[in-house]
Amino acid sequence: MKKRTIFPILGLSLLHATMPVQAIEPTRSPLDLEKLEAKVAAVSRDVLPATVALLSDRTGASGSGVIVAEDGLVLTAAHVIQGAESVMVVFPDGKQVQGKVLGANYSKDIAMVKIQDEGKWPFIGLGASKPLAAGDWVVALGHSAGFDAARTPPVRFGRVISKGPGNFLTTDCTLIGGDSGGPLFDLDGRLIAIHSSIGKSLTNNNHAGIDGFREDWDRILAGETWGSLSLNPFANPEMPVLGIGMAMMRGVPGVIVERVVQGSPAAAAGVRTGDVIRSLDGSEVRDGGELLQILAKRQAGDQVKLGVQRDRRDIEMQVTLKRRSDLFAER
Repeated sequence: MKKRTIFPILGLSLLHATMPVQAIEPTRSPLDLEKLEAKVAAVSRDVLPATVALLSDRTGASGSGVIVAEDGLVLTAAHVIQGAESVMVVFPDGKQVQGKVLGANYSKDIAMVKIQDEGKWPFIGLGASKPLAAGDWVVALGHSAGFDAARTPPVRFGRVISKGPGNFLTTDCTLIGGDSGGPLFDLDGRLIAIHSSIGKSLTNNNHAGIDGFREDWDRILAGETWGSLSLNPFANPEMPVLGIGMAMMRGVPGVIVERVVQGSPAAAAGVRTGDVIRSLDGSEVRDGGELLQILAKRQAGDQVKLGVQRDRRDIEMQVTLKRRSDLFAER
């Protein structure tokens, strides 16, 4: 976390849509590259006025955000506003207005801020994050290293690397401290995610998908705050789970069920200790890590087909996934 050094609005940084993005557009010729460059330039021009910096007097930290409604509703990352009741919202041209922190879901690292001054503020439309796939083109903006009056928010261009766990996705857009909470766009200029944790390599970064906002929109807008931040994405309270203890044995492909949590989705479906999970929704499961990766792409409430081997017989079970937090809150 970077603290203030010179001016109240300078030198600060942070810790660490209805249409899908255009996927893997062909770039077989210089003309294709020119068209792609023109799209990125157009998106950057259109979304720049709504990309803001968020500065907190109380915590001495700052990050980024993006305005999504004319009345000044700002989306950002939960860790950006943690511990703050209000923030200064700074526009790329240096204009400053006061913002009130609304609610947040820390498990998804998503939050909202409302500009207190009346006005018709520049804003952008929402896209969708669930339809995204590895290889989709994306455009990232943010106030890297904090608000800088000498330049506008830098534009980064890249692709989706992977999806999950939960509402998160990963891209190779280069991000640094201060970008957290900033926007990720598709090539139509629609908001598809908010920058969450910055990776050590700078080009492997996590983003909170916009569909995660949609699921919790009314609660966050009403000022509710819940959840907890986790450095381990698979320990995230929002992670969908089967409710089993896992074991592996050399020479045995799949995941051996070491125990079944009482009241869990696995227990309700009839999974037993000693069963070997071989597949989920038709995808082969070779070990526990692979099972977690597949589950990370599902949502709590999804019904999945679990392929199990029991006493040398193959069995298929229907399992309705639960959130980790819901399962263990019941215990």
